Amino acid sequence: MKTPVLYTERLEFLPYRPADEEAFVALLRDESVCRWMGQERVPEADIRALFRSILTEVYPQRLFDVWGLWLDGTYVGHAEVKRTGNVDGHELVTALAPGYWGKGLGSEAVRGLARHAADNLGVSEVYGMLGAGNTASLAMCRKLGFRPLREVVAEDGSVTLLIVLPVTPSGAEQR
Repeated sequence: MKTPVLYTERLEFLPYRPADEEAFVALLRDESVCRWMGQERVPEADIRALFRSILTEVYPQRLFDVWGLWLDGTYVGHAEVKRTGNVDGHELVTALAPGYWGKGLGSEAVRGLARHAADNLGVSEVYGMLGAGNTASLAMCRKLGFRPLREVVAEDGSVTLLIVLPVTPSGAEQR
């Protein structure tokens, strides 16, 4: 199945096109985005190679669903639904540009991804991985109904929380 276009109240989830490379690179070069995604900043060439692999490997081989997030024609972030090695299930991944934090777009994006996972992938629960210090995202996920499963401690001592959200095929999160 091809990555579908998704819509929420304000967001369009569009599969990436070659013209989106600069926006993708800018997002993943942002130090604050990298920090909250739990990754180190990487060289620009590596981010460009990652973007090209989305177009040349991820989409053609249908490895997982990945989108650029658009608000009124402006690129505001990134989203994925993919199998995770942390548990037997699918992980939701979102990253918003800092100028769009605190506007409810993160919640909207996660709800859209959860609906897609339930309706199109047939899953009954979805997972997330959040840095224990990412208090804003943790609060958002609690409001959405995620519950913690376990802590994952990295070699450097940093703590990531594995969280889970039950979903129903109708797309409504269970409360």
